[in-house]
Amino acid sequence: MRIGIISDTHGLLRPEAVQALQGVQLIVHAGDVGSPDVLAMLKAIAPVFAVRGNVDTQPWANDLPRATVVEAGAANFYVLHNLHELDLKPEAAKFDFVVSGHTHQPEQRTENGVIYLNPGSAGPRRFHLPVTLALLDLAAKPWRADLRRLLE
Repeated sequence: MRIGIISDTHGLLRPEAVQALQGVQLIVHAGDVGSPDVLAMLKAIAPVFAVRGNVDTQPWANDLPRATVVEAGAANFYVLHNLHELDLKPEAAKFDFVVSGHTHQPEQRTENGVIYLNPGSAGPRRFHLPVTLALLDLAAKPWRADLRRLLE
């Protein structure tokens, strides 16, 4: 199973992101969606699990949870926008991944057996940070996301 992980689109779903997500079976959006149109375009690619970020304040975003649990294949994901709002011990809850956004900085690290993954920002470029998303192949172990740069 291939999963696309995206965050901080801020209302902009770039053609490069759409292209990179082709062939995934599931998409996780870690918040700051920015527009319901982004979710509609992502749902045309694959089923979407999305959480609300700090810019998702319009009424359309009220249906988005602050955090969600996603089970995909043999992996369990805890998804939230801002990692600083994590209010549980992922290793105790048996999560394999914690997915977050907010910082616009792609990052992947393992702590206490849990992979913390921030796909970075796939939306408007912020400062000198890269425009990225992550692709994850659950068939390839050990699990390691491919942090994909969308623009040079």
